[in-house]
Amino acid sequence: MVTHLSFKWSVRIYFEDTDSGGVVYHSNYLKFMERARTEWLRSLNLNQADLKKKDKIMFVVAKVNIDYKKAAQFNDALDIETSVDNIGASKVDLTQNIMKNSELYTSAKVSIACIHSETFKPQRIPKLIKQQMETL
Repeated sequence: MVTHLSFKWSVRIYFEDTDSGGVVYHSNYLKFMERARTEWLRSLNLNQADLKKKDKIMFVVAKVNIDYKKAAQFNDALDIETSVDNIGASKVDLTQNIMKNSELYTSAKVSIACIHSETFKPQRIPKLIKQQMETL
């Protein structure tokens, strides 16, 4: 299943996000992407705490391939665009692009896996949740 829609979430770069040169520290891009994925799920009315407690599932990062194109700096306003590339039985493949004024700064292919919240073993994505994700 491939969709062509994307979810956009914005972030402002604070001094704490940067290194001593005022450039965003490389690992913070991953934090921004994580927050965007959380907001994407929230926009689908999927609360991660409820999924863990009631449905006994969690979505965890299984793989990330990231390309840094341009350095973001203190006070920049960035948009993180998340789009679904594929939804499998227990894995969701996403593309996440970090943009400033429509210019690509960072791009990542991210695979998130559905696991049981107590055993940490792979779990099928529940049908209703999968349907919600397909509507991105």
